[in-house]
Amino acid sequence: MARDNVSVKVNAVVYLRVIDPQKAIIQVEDHLAATSQLGQITLRSVLGQHGLDEVLAERDKLNDDVWRILDESMIRATDRQGKAERARRAKTIHAEGGMQAAEKLTDEPRILAAPPQAIQLRHLENLTSVAGDKTSTIVFPMPIDLLAPLLKLDKGSILKTTGPA
Repeated sequence: MARDNVSVKVNAVVYLRVIDPQKAIIQVEDHLAATSQLGQITLRSVLGQHGLDEVLAERDKLNDDVWRILDESMIRATDRQGKAERARRAKTIHAEGGMQAAEKLTDEPRILAAPPQAIQLRHLENLTSVAGDKTSTIVFPMPIDLLAPLLKLDKGSILKTTGPA
């Protein structure tokens, strides 16, 4: 139907070239029918914007309009597909990273539990990350058995220096 409500019968030929046959078969149910329908819709849309006189006189201009619209729609479809593929890959990479982090986090306590000093080193490492600047003061408990040898040493040295002469 032309813009001036005149019914128009138009024959058209759509040439297509499949760039990626695997995607054409797997991602589209019937790529030939889909291309045909897209061509029909585009042709109706372009013809509906012009009057009968223009349809008869300016066939080349209408052909260019149909060509441009089909190219734009194919580019948009390709862009959407590319964005979807990139999003899928990003989600996959993110999930794999999460799985690797979970594996490491479950392995860490087992590895650190073997030598007792490893846990202490991890604790000190965490303290350095908590105290980001030099003005931070951190108080943390220390097992008394670690201090016992130092306390005995200090008492002995104190008694020697302050004892009776």
